[in-house]
Amino acid sequence: MTDKPRSHGRKAIAPSLRPRELMSDTPELAGAWTAKVITLFPEVFPGVLGASLTGRALQEGLWQLQTIDLRRFGVGRHRNVDDTPAGGGAGMVLRADVVAAALDEAAIGTPPRRALWPVICLSPRGRPFTQAMARRFSQARGMTLLCGRFEGIDQRVIDHYRIEEVSIGDFILTGGEIAAQALIDATVRLIPRVLGNQASTEEESFSDFLLEHPQYTRPAVWEGREIPGVLLSGHHGEIARWRKAMAERLTKERRPDLWRAYCAKHGRDPEEDQEL
Repeated sequence: MTDKPRSHGRKAIAPSLRPRELMSDTPELAGAWTAKVITLFPEVFPGVLGASLTGRALQEGLWQLQTIDLRRFGVGRHRNVDDTPAGGGAGMVLRADVVAAALDEAAIGTPPRRALWPVICLSPRGRPFTQAMARRFSQARGMTLLCGRFEGIDQRVIDHYRIEEVSIGDFILTGGEIAAQALIDATVRLIPRVLGNQASTEEESFSDFLLEHPQYTRPAVWEGREIPGVLLSGHHGEIARWRKAMAERLTKERRPDLWRAYCAKHGRDPEEDQEL
């Protein structure tokens, strides 16, 4: 008797405490970039990630989304996940033992190296999220995102698991779920084939420390406002120069921090071209 041919498809088999059909609307695919999200509100995912290009890419298996319900790891009959802050104060703090149990489940089947699989906590005190960070995340095999709630997370679990704290801005949300979706969206769109036209990711804002130049389309005249003539000239060299000049002007006016980084990269004086 000969052995039957083995399948070389992408469907993966991995241990899990949940039935596979509850984890995703699509089969788990070996090698697909994966976001594992630890949250008290798994029902809010995929949310906006299920729409448009990211949603189509999710259905096509270009990336995967798995949610891990933090409440399942709660303690006591009420499955408590938080407790009062040590030292007193308002609000509640997510318990280290509860979060650790969820992180341990999320780690099943993932590489231990953080470069290959970052573990992220969405936090207003984290390092600012940038396009460069999104590109780094997209080049990993996947990532685990921990959505904070209440006053925060016990610092011991952050230190023990070497969790990278990331902020999407200087403001406070009620939880990390919205921030997690924003971070995943910015990362997933950099995965090959998700956008279809990979060149577009190289020309948009922040690709070279510059904001993107203004965009125009038909009609040529709207409410008395005309499309800049250079864009209708057909002269590709002049168009490219105009777009770069406009990107530089906008960056210098609106984001001096990016302008300084751009000038440093290209050996320019950030104070030059006062009339730019």
